[in-house]
Amino acid sequence: MSLRLQLLQVARLAPRLLGDSTDLVRDFFSRQMTPEGGAGDRSGRPDLYYTIFALAGMQALDVPLPMERVESFLRSHAAGETLDFVHLSALARCWASIGLARMPAGLDRALLGRIEEFRKPDGGYEGDRRLAHGTAYGAFVALGAYQDLGHTPPDGLNLIRALKRLESADGAWSNFPGAKIGALNATAGAVTLIRHLGFPVNHAVGDWVLTQAHPQGGFRAVPGAPLPDLLSTATALHALAALDRRVPSTLHERCMDFMDSLWTAEGGFHGHWADDHVDAEYTYYGLLALGHLAL
Repeated sequence: MSLRLQLLQVARLAPRLLGDSTDLVRDFFSRQMTPEGGAGDRSGRPDLYYTIFALAGMQALDVPLPMERVESFLRSHAAGETLDFVHLSALARCWASIGLARMPAGLDRALLGRIEEFRKPDGGYEGDRRLAHGTAYGAFVALGAYQDLGHTPPDGLNLIRALKRLESADGAWSNFPGAKIGALNATAGAVTLIRHLGFPVNHAVGDWVLTQAHPQGGFRAVPGAPLPDLLSTATALHALAALDRRVPSTLHERCMDFMDSLWTAEGGFHGHWADDHVDAEYTYYGLLALGHLAL
């Protein structure tokens, strides 16, 4: 099962906790789709990155996709010649969401050829051309695109080795080699990828993840961060599931309270307590977090 389908499978469980509010979330995702065919970013402009999350949210909640409009939007980007690494991957993943049968012949190879331009000497991937090494996020982005297009990255073992070099001194992962302190999203990404590819992860990593829980619920992006956030919470819960670690009941209750504090009457989720916006990305992370909490 691809990474996208694995995440989608969890997000489909969110209605168990949303209950009657599920229709509000369905309407929210539908409203994110612009007349141009893509989902709007925080300023309302159609954007491939936000389109990934809107389409995934609609699929998780069984909302019919506006296939023709989305296809037209994707075709307008051709083979992604002007796109950065993240949006290039987004283009590939959006095609997978509406069905690869709609994709122009040969486009999959063209997109993956461009993604390989972001391969680093250590075998990893990263969109910042100034960096000489790959990152956990870059690996997640690249592998997602490859899998959604029905392919496998070449030299997959080197990708795992690149992730190994990102282990931090405290037993987690960072996006930079030699770091003393890990970062939660890098750790969650590495754990998810390594387990997804069938390799073992030290059980103690789960302890590190659990220590990033905030006293008021949710998870922090880095040790000592003042606020928890929804992205870190969703990725932490996903990593713990990959490690077969259950969330303690008291933490589960605090996470439920945290999710409730980010909920809006319009059907979306804020990214954190200081965030004034709601968008498709964080609302999808809301579905992912709730899906894990519903298990």
